[in-house]
Amino acid sequence: MSWKHKHLLGLADLSREDLELVLETAKSFKEVSSRDIKKVPALRGKTVVTLFFEASTRTRISFELAAKRLSADTLNIAVNVSSTSKGETLLDTARNIEAMNVDAMVVRHSSSGAVFLLAEGLNCSVVNAGDGCREHPTQALLDMFTLQEKFGRIEGLKIGIVGDILHSRVARSNIWGLTKLGAKVTVCGPATLMPRGIEALGVDVCYDLKKVLKQSDAVIALRLQKERQQDKFLPSLREYSRLFGIDQAKLNEGSDHLIVMHPGPTNRGVELSADVADGKQSVILDQVTNGVAVRMAVLYLVLGTKVSEGG
Repeated sequence: MSWKHKHLLGLADLSREDLELVLETAKSFKEVSSRDIKKVPALRGKTVVTLFFEASTRTRISFELAAKRLSADTLNIAVNVSSTSKGETLLDTARNIEAMNVDAMVVRHSSSGAVFLLAEGLNCSVVNAGDGCREHPTQALLDMFTLQEKFGRIEGLKIGIVGDILHSRVARSNIWGLTKLGAKVTVCGPATLMPRGIEALGVDVCYDLKKVLKQSDAVIALRLQKERQQDKFLPSLREYSRLFGIDQAKLNEGSDHLIVMHPGPTNRGVELSADVADGKQSVILDQVTNGVAVRMAVLYLVLGTKVSEGG
């Protein structure tokens, strides 16, 4: 298998072989983070810029650590004090940064498709760290890596994705990735937060959380975006928690080997109760750990391997 992509903009356009290559590469890089000296020279001389137009802790730090552990030079741009705050366009800002001879930009933006605009207008590699409601590819990749680590496979697993499916870029990337690797995905959440026609993506829809927990090997609880409350998608957070929040009593009715995942940050008492978030079936911290290895793999593949023209 060989990598043929200059950018990572989403999982919708990647093949099963591409996904498997990222996961296999991440496996070798995870060992690096357990060493006393957590560095390899794979990207020495390369420069990676993180350009985040939305708040982030885990993803931004994870990408920075990943780049540094590959020996790349890193630069984090504070967007609130960048020229975009003075009216400069996104592409002009990115082009000015690229003119300083950077090799890759890791971008998070509130507008769906913003990364495509940058990929078309820049010569450097662009890695999507989340764009609007469209995709969050590296989160899905680290979720898949964690599932593979826990179960030894993804093919044939039954995965439930619970919560605000309508606005979730994490859900979309996971659906693309998991179904390509042979998992059976069921989405669950309030009808007002379920996209019309989502079955066309190859998933089942269920509005009964307990049923999903009983039939699943793993459940991914999505962050309920409290800012959406202003749009009246839900009657109340309490009502959401009662019907779709995962507590220990509901979890006890699920399968014995069920694991609980969450992309973070967690609204405790809403998506997950505290005892579930911190419980023995939770692999949330494993996801955070694996995020560094997966992002090392992504940066290495887009920068450290030869890309064919037009990739």
